[in-house]
Amino acid sequence: MTSPRAASRLQALELAGPAGRIEALLQESEHRDHAAFAVVCHPHPLFGGTLHNKVVHRVAGTLHGLGLAVLRFNFRGVGESEGEHDLGAGELEDARAALDFMRVRYPDARRWLAGFSFGSWVAARLAAGETDVERLILIAPPVRTQDFSAMRTAPVPKHVFHGSADDVAAIADLEAEFPRWAEPKTLRRIEGASHFFDKKLADLSKALEEVLGPAAGTGTSRTT
Repeated sequence: MTSPRAASRLQALELAGPAGRIEALLQESEHRDHAAFAVVCHPHPLFGGTLHNKVVHRVAGTLHGLGLAVLRFNFRGVGESEGEHDLGAGELEDARAALDFMRVRYPDARRWLAGFSFGSWVAARLAAGETDVERLILIAPPVRTQDFSAMRTAPVPKHVFHGSADDVAAIADLEAEFPRWAEPKTLRRIEGASHFFDKKLADLSKALEEVLGPAAGTGTSRTT
């Protein structure tokens, strides 16, 4: 795990994607001594979602603070990323390209995936099909409007964080679906938080640290 005193750098990157250029930001230690990395997927492109979304930014920063190298990127058609919105199919391949980039950059690191809202749906489907993903972090997954049925059989450890006052993806919908998901899994409610965690980003960070901190610093296996 990266020392908390290690110098950090934020790099703007252009990745090769299936629809052309993918705009990305990579936060890592200058010494690149990370035992794990995370790829973070942003919310819906047609509703203003980008890699700069405040929830995505906070999740990325928190995970980096736990010692991970973190890549966030724009789906096709967003910002400087080439291509057009593809209803989640092409976006899944964009996320796969981002994951592949990090695999090459950190071949010996443990692999985590994270996503917020629409991005959680993309991350969930990718993690379900990639056996080397060690952990999946889902922030406010919209289980009523998107198909998360892959979570019912996927063995990847699932860590879900959801606002109790979510006005876009009601937590009641998640609580009805979550028991069907395969173990191992955890669900952390962020009390009073809306979908975009307005005035609750610090609470989200604290929850991420509490749940994921032990795993970030150890060689924990996929089944823990």
